[in-house]
Amino acid sequence: MEFTGSSYCGSYRNGRMEGKGEYKLPTQTRYEGEMKDGMFHGKGVLYFPNGSKYEGIWEKGICKQGNYTFSDGLQYQETDWDYCDGYDRRFYTERCHGLKPAGESQLTNEDPPRLIPDGCYDCGDGFYNPNTRVVSDYEGNFLRNADEEEHEWIVRSCRKSWDEFVGRFSGKSSPEEREPDTGLSSI
Repeated sequence: MEFTGSSYCGSYRNGRMEGKGEYKLPTQTRYEGEMKDGMFHGKGVLYFPNGSKYEGIWEKGICKQGNYTFSDGLQYQETDWDYCDGYDRRFYTERCHGLKPAGESQLTNEDPPRLIPDGCYDCGDGFYNPNTRVVSDYEGNFLRNADEEEHEWIVRSCRKSWDEFVGRFSGKSSPEEREPDTGLSSI
């Protein structure tokens, strides 16, 4: 485990993880539950760094049945899922606590939303830097390198930091000098 960056605290049998224990992955995801022959086996919970969790029944390292709960308490359902469908696009926190007044937008389920580093995207489990093609968790730890398919999806679908000006401006050079272009030409 010292070579993978993982750690284990729990009981062993014949030099292998066996019984109840806690296994921590280098991504700070941790498993708490039953182990057998060095694998997740029996009842256990995977806790993710973003606060979500997956409770399941494991057999020889493979989850056979389980439930996912998002960090805000929303429980995923395979059937009768009415959250964020085509008819109701509110965030879960808006469903629980109501909508904000007119003129105050809620950009993410977290309110206020995370501040995204310049030039990066929030891809759900961390920040993505398109220049390095690296996804880091919200604390800055490496998660993975994005392949071409993930890169294209993130750039197309995820929230980006405000590192560029949007809208039309009157041609001034610095943001402080700029005034919104109303589209009306002076006569």
